[in-house]
Amino acid sequence: MADDDNDDRFGEDEFQELLRNLLGGAGGAGGAGIDPAQLEGLSRMGIDPAMLQQIMGQMQAAFAQSQSAGGAGDGIDWSSAKTQALHLANRDGLGITTGDRTEFDQAFALATLWLSEATTISELAAPPLAITRGQWVEQTLPVWQELAEPVADSIAGALTSVLDEQTPEEMKQLVAGAGAFMRRIGGSMFAAQLGGVIGRLSLEVVSGGDVGIPVMPDGVAAILPQNFADFGRDLDVTDDQLALYLATRELAHARLFRHAKWLRLHVISQVTDFARGIHVDTSALEDLASRFDPSQPEELRALLESGALLPQRTPVQEAALTRLENLLATIEGWVDIVTADATARLPEAPKIAEAVRRRRAVGGPAEQAMASLVGLELRPRRLREASAMWRAVTDAVGVAERDSLWDYPDLMPGPADIDDPEGLIVRLRARASGEAPPRDAMDDALDALLAQEAGAGGEGGDSPSDADGGDGSGGEPADDADSESGTDEPGTDDPRPV
Repeated sequence: MADDDNDDRFGEDEFQELLRNLLGGAGGAGGAGIDPAQLEGLSRMGIDPAMLQQIMGQMQAAFAQSQSAGGAGDGIDWSSAKTQALHLANRDGLGITTGDRTEFDQAFALATLWLSEATTISELAAPPLAITRGQWVEQTLPVWQELAEPVADSIAGALTSVLDEQTPEEMKQLVAGAGAFMRRIGGSMFAAQLGGVIGRLSLEVVSGGDVGIPVMPDGVAAILPQNFADFGRDLDVTDDQLALYLATRELAHARLFRHAKWLRLHVISQVTDFARGIHVDTSALEDLASRFDPSQPEELRALLESGALLPQRTPVQEAALTRLENLLATIEGWVDIVTADATARLPEAPKIAEAVRRRRAVGGPAEQAMASLVGLELRPRRLREASAMWRAVTDAVGVAERDSLWDYPDLMPGPADIDDPEGLIVRLRARASGEAPPRDAMDDALDALLAQEAGAGGEGGDSPSDADGGDGSGGEPADDADSESGTDEPGTDDPRPV
C-alpha cells in the first residue's frame, strides 16, 4: 500500500524538472514538451494539468514583462516609479521661458531682502531656482520613495503571504520559490502607482515646500513656473505680487530647514514611523488571490488606487498622525508669520495668504491620491492655531527670541504651546532676563525620579523602620522593588544602572 502511495508522488528531482519545463515554456499549448508521465502523476494527485499550465503561462508572461522593465532580485524596482512620474510630468512638452526665469530671479532677489527684515535666520548658500515639473520629480523622488517604502514592503509581503495561503498543500512544493517573484510583481506595481501619483502631483505644486514636508534637497528653494498660472487663475491678483509672495514663502521654508538641520530628519522620521505601522488588509487580497492573473494586474492596481488595502488606522497610528500634524502645523505656522511680515508691503498679500492656507487644508487631487495610496494625509489641521501662537510670540518677545526656538530640538514649541502660547512666552521672557524658567510637569517628574533614586541608595534603606514607612507615621510599606534595593542584584524597577 505504501508503495502505491509513493507511486502517486513525484520525487524532488521530478518536481524540479517539471517546474523548469513549465516556467521555461516547455509546456507550450496543450502540454507539448512535458513528459506525459508527469501529467499523469499530476492527475493522480488531484491537480488539473491544464489549470496548472495556465497559471504557469501567466507567470511566464509577467516574468517576461518584469525582466523587460529591468526588474532584478526580490526587492522593489523603483525605476518604474521614476519612469511613470517623468512621463506625466513631461507629457505637455512645456519648458521654462527666459522671461519666466527672469521674473522669478527678480522675485527671489527682492524676497531675500524682505526676509532679512522679518527673520534672523540666514540666507541660503545656493541661489533659488525656477525648475520644470520633470526636474521637481527628479529632485523629490528619493524622499517620496523613502516615505512609501514601508507601505510598498507591506503590500508586497501581504500579496506573497495570501497567495501562499491560497495555494493547495499538494502544490506548494511545486511552486516553491515563486514567492519572491510575486513579491516583485506587487512591489513593482505599487512603485508604478506611486510614480503616477508623483507625476500628477508635479502638475499641481508651485514650489519646493508646497506639500509641507522637505522633499527638495537641503538648502534648495524652487518655483515651478509651469504651475504658477494655474494657481493664480481665480485669485484676481497681479502676477508680480503673486510671484513675490510665493518666492518669499518658499525661501522662508527652505531657510528654516537649512538652519535647523535636525528638523528635516525629525519630520521624515515621524512620517516613516507612521508608515511602518500600516498593515495591509488581507481580506481584500484573499478574494483577489483566488483569481489573480499576474499578466493582467488591473484589479490589483484598482485596489491600490482606492486605498481599500489600507485598513482603518489603529490608536497608535492616530497618535503618530496627531504628532506629525502638530509638527507640520508648527513649521508652517512659522513660515506663515514670517512670510506675512516680509510681504507686508504687498496690498494683495492677505488674499494670497488665505488662498495658500485653504489650499493646504483641502489638498489637490494628487495629494488626495497620495493619501489613498500611502495612507498618510500631509495636511496640518492646526495651522491657524499654530500661526496665532507664532504671532503672539513675535509680538511679545521679538523676532530674535522667536527664531531662537529653532536652535535646538528641545526648544521647539509643542502641542501644549499651541494651546497656550502664554506659557511659552513666560518661559522665553524668563530666559531672556536670565531668570530660572517657571517649573512645569517635566521638572516635577525629574525631581521625583531623583528623589526616588536618592532614597533607594540611602543608608537607612535596609532598616525595618524604613520598610514600615521610616518616620513612624504609619505610611504604606515599601514595594518589593524598594525592599530589594539593598541587595547586590537591583530590582527591575531600580533606577540605578546595573
